Amino acid sequence: MPEMVLVTGGTGFIAQHCIVQLLEAGYHVRTSARSASRESELVEILTPHVSSGPLEGRFSVVGADLVDDAGWDEAVAGCSYVLHVASPIFLKVPKDENEMIIPARDGALRVLRASDNAGVKRVVMTSSVAAVAYGVPRDHAFTEEDWSNPNRRDVDPYAKSKIVAERAAWDFMSSRPSVSSMEFATILPGLVLGPLLSGHFSSSGETVKRMLEHDIPGMPAISFPPTDVRDVAFAHVAAMTAPAAAGERFLCGNKSAPLVEIARILAEKYGPLGYNVPTRTLPKIGVRIAALFDRDLRFVIPEIGRPISIDSSKVREVLGLVPRDLQEMSYAMADSMIKYGVVKTPR
Repeated sequence: MPEMVLVTGGTGFIAQHCIVQLLEAGYHVRTSARSASRESELVEILTPHVSSGPLEGRFSVVGADLVDDAGWDEAVAGCSYVLHVASPIFLKVPKDENEMIIPARDGALRVLRASDNAGVKRVVMTSSVAAVAYGVPRDHAFTEEDWSNPNRRDVDPYAKSKIVAERAAWDFMSSRPSVSSMEFATILPGLVLGPLLSGHFSSSGETVKRMLEHDIPGMPAISFPPTDVRDVAFAHVAAMTAPAAAGERFLCGNKSAPLVEIARILAEKYGPLGYNVPTRTLPKIGVRIAALFDRDLRFVIPEIGRPISIDSSKVREVLGLVPRDLQEMSYAMADSMIKYGVVKTPR
């Protein structure tokens, strides 16, 4: 009988790629959503991407919300492994940062408690590069030993939610009774690009969407370690069973790339198709002025001129990841956004 895996947040970008890879590997998959009524929608989204046969009998959806205890015992029942991918995401920064931080932290703890009680072998949780490189000097290549400082005022709510949630998860694991055998690992991706499976996209995708639609006049001088969503999913699935992954964090990202480099990659292919991708770097004063009218840009300003360098050798050596390059992941995201009508077609 195939083992069952719970993937939390099945409507999300990373979660859907995890589900596809698990199904292709022969696992049965259960996923959580705020409502179990979304099962038919998810089956329709996933089916074209799964070559191993119909999903009937090996994929299901259970209703469970990060802010509520209800549903989580049912969600983890009978599962050998859990990939906790769900996290509150806002395309606009919330006015109250706790709207993002509290569900992320408490949701992680709900999943871990339920998993521990159900005898799950291992939980793999999605964290972020934001949990190692924010609120601290960027004077070295960050490793899994580093931690961000969430108490700095220039750390945005999303980064804080990832820092606080991962810290709470590790604290939970260290505080359990010695009789508990459940293991834990975390994956920390950078800027997640790559193909959409439907019209749903992440906050990383919003950046590419705005480039293709020329929604911004240029790129602020900020850089992130990019990673393909398929590589992120691979890392989750590999960390689920790799013996050496237990109790470990894994940074998942390529060499830090300026946003303008991604824009230029997109302009090269999509410019001739009529997409007017902005390829100039905005001066810092220009970003400051724009931030007067766009609150989200206020959190961009502290990142200007402060690239994040990471050492991601561990995910390659321990989990066997062979990362895709920036061009492939950028084109894959843009192609899928055009395919699913996420971006406006040029006149």
